[in-house]
Amino acid sequence: MTTAPDTQQQQQQRRRQQRQRTFSWADPAAIAAEGARLSGAEFFAAIAEGRIPPPPLMRALDFDGVLFEEGRAAFRLQPQEFHYNPLGTVHGGVFATMLDSACGCAVHTMLPVGVFYTSLDLSLKFLRPVTVGTGPITAEATVVHFGRRTALAEGRITDADGKVYVTAASSCLLMRQD
Repeated sequence: MTTAPDTQQQQQQRRRQQRQRTFSWADPAAIAAEGARLSGAEFFAAIAEGRIPPPPLMRALDFDGVLFEEGRAAFRLQPQEFHYNPLGTVHGGVFATMLDSACGCAVHTMLPVGVFYTSLDLSLKFLRPVTVGTGPITAEATVVHFGRRTALAEGRITDADGKVYVTAASSCLLMRQD
């Protein structure tokens, strides 16, 4: 027995089906207050151990921190439809967020208590599209310069086979309380 192919009307109905997702997050002010009392290394250790919840943005975009070492940070994401742009691929803003996070957190891992940072710039190169079929992707960054006032980190997004999809360079301003 064979089944009849979908009619155009059935295909349109499937495309219009609404999808939804829900998520929860912890108070970002409490996370920041906890982090202000810790060095960068201590802060990420506390998140890894579950003593401090991850920042809300990670819940909103559904990515996870997978590596926090001195001068290095990595985040993993399983691409989903809700990451898509109108062209049917993961939106470049998702990549920018992941790489800004990886570069900034790589710098953050090196900060002593009382020193803060903010991103000054982020430069991305988009090399190839990502879809659900790509599988998990990882944004990993490494600090290449750590000075008194600025830091520079470089990152890339790769798939499980190591294929590069996006590269980034980010400079951060270091703010000391002296």
